[in-house]
Amino acid sequence: MNFTNLIRVAMRAIMNNKMRTFLSMLGIIIGVAAVIIMMAIGQGSKMSIRGELSKMGTNLLTIRPGADMRGGVRQDPSAMQTLKVADYESIKQKATLARYASAEVSSGGQVIYGANNTTTTIYGEAPEYLDIKLWEVEKGDCYTEDDIRKSAKVCVVGQTIVEELFGDKGYDCVGKTIRFKSIPFRIVGVLKGKGYNSWGMDQDNVMIAPYTTVMKRIVAQTYLSSIVVSAVSEEKSDDCIEEINEILRENHKLKEGDANDFTVHSQQEMMETMSTTMDTITIILVVAAAFSLLVAGIGIMNIMLVSVTERTKEIGLRMSVGARGKDISRQFLIEAVMISLTGGVLGVLLGYLLCTAASSMGLPCSIPLWSVILSFTVCACIGLIFGFVPARKAARMDPIEAIRYE
Repeated sequence: MNFTNLIRVAMRAIMNNKMRTFLSMLGIIIGVAAVIIMMAIGQGSKMSIRGELSKMGTNLLTIRPGADMRGGVRQDPSAMQTLKVADYESIKQKATLARYASAEVSSGGQVIYGANNTTTTIYGEAPEYLDIKLWEVEKGDCYTEDDIRKSAKVCVVGQTIVEELFGDKGYDCVGKTIRFKSIPFRIVGVLKGKGYNSWGMDQDNVMIAPYTTVMKRIVAQTYLSSIVVSAVSEEKSDDCIEEINEILRENHKLKEGDANDFTVHSQQEMMETMSTTMDTITIILVVAAAFSLLVAGIGIMNIMLVSVTERTKEIGLRMSVGARGKDISRQFLIEAVMISLTGGVLGVLLGYLLCTAASSMGLPCSIPLWSVILSFTVCACIGLIFGFVPARKAARMDPIEAIRYE
């Protein structure tokens, strides 16, 4: 029996039991759709996170106090006091590969205007911070270096602060005085809205003031929480890190062989870490979803065994008129593969529809082509593997006993 006839016979057998065939396909459909949507969400989330980090500049560097060992206990970097204003000034003056630099301190608290209040975070920064983080001032202007020297009580605020305190995001609040922890700040600028990022954080709920003001009047400390730097280009980021290391080691009088008491992280490192994390999560989710394909394969094998039993007489008649065992085996294998592949096609379509629906609700989804190819490959393998036992059983039947079967 040639291959075309085998396919025709398999198709006829499938069409004669439409409901049973569909139910056996259902596990494959659900399993493939689950794998597709898990991969799409994982890939979409990774691309979204990389996009968010790219918006902050791939040449962004963050310098934080290093965690040292005291009494066998590793200290929290936020409690370290190894970064000083002098370090920031040295980087500004000596780092030739740094385009912008900003000292950084921060504090959370309540900001008040009249009878209105909201909780926010105040960031003490240099004016260059807006250039580093690609912030744009929509109204007014940023404070100046003169404000830094005078520790002036001025600030720029995000759109959420404007809405919460003044009732309207479009309200012109430049020149108004608000209070943060009882300290009055005059608003000199309003930042252009950025909305929520991929982590669900409101980027507009922010208040930025001169770092000297925040250090003296809010947090009462003489050290910096961190220093943010923008390298001249992404390609020069590694060279910039080396340059900063040399400057800070000289400032801190560290000898050769001494460990750094600070750490420098690049945005690229963060992007790679996040990508690796998302890949791991995606793999875990896909493996969990793939178990449903295993169950679906067992379901197909069960249905095919039932089909072999029901068609015992048919098998006996085919053998008696000259069909060989391998022809019978191929017939049932083709039938199992066709059921599995058809379920795979429907599963991909269902996964695509679910991804489209998820995207319309704001969930990042991106279906990689390789996931579709992998799904079809897995479906074909499931048909072959789980169709093998029923096909072997059919091929080994004795034609005389098969014809007598009731």
